[in-house]
Amino acid sequence: MNENAPFAPLLTRAATAETTADPSSVMTLLADSGATGGQLTSYRSTFAKGAVGAPAHFHTKASEMFYVIDGSLQVLVGEELSVLEKGDFLLVPPRTAHAFAAAPGAEADVLFVFTPGMARFDYLRLLGRVMRGEAGFEEIKASSEQYDNHYVDSPVWQKALAERA
Repeated sequence: MNENAPFAPLLTRAATAETTADPSSVMTLLADSGATGGQLTSYRSTFAKGAVGAPAHFHTKASEMFYVIDGSLQVLVGEELSVLEKGDFLLVPPRTAHAFAAAPGAEADVLFVFTPGMARFDYLRLLGRVMRGEAGFEEIKASSEQYDNHYVDSPVWQKALAERA
């Protein structure tokens, strides 16, 4: 290891990576900020066909990157809806409202990266518990400052979700 490096090299093996799951997705936890010197946080989410990912929200500190490994991901950025396909990349800067879900009728496999990083793995674990009915949404709302996840109302996203039904 380079003694001048801000953190040790990190290798997360697919076979031993922690996962958290709910009825519509599996999240593979790859690198949290504590292991990257605060540089980034990364995880992979595999969404079932038509699964809803996250409601409209923004982050005050982190940029969020999306890379579609496979499938199709419907996203809202600001007030604009689009569909990301396999190989597409999206970078959402801080304070920009966004939301995402597997595109209607499609599955999605997505790599997420937040920079700078922050300890988000506990948030992802909490999210899994809420989606499985083991915890209430009020716990997520109460953690918005801790995890830099600030939910907003988006009529555009609500309409997009309603059209999926």
